[in-house]
Amino acid sequence: MENFQIRSYGKSELALCYSPDITESAARRKLMRWIDRKPGLMGAMRAAGYNELSHTFLPLEVKLIVEALGEP
Repeated sequence: MENFQIRSYGKSELALCYSPDITESAARRKLMRWIDRKPGLMGAMRAAGYNELSHTFLPLEVKLIVEALGEP
């Protein structure tokens, strides 16, 4: 993806950046699986204030995700 920016993203929006060829809900589930399976990532996100009920990832959370998974 060209010019990826660290900013707030809707969970589905960010998920589709990583998996653009599948449905929105499947992309979101896949991204959350990747986050859960990456050692230390969910803990770091929780320490940064991650709220599972939120529909968005805050810029700090996006930064942590990109550092762990790479840019989409």
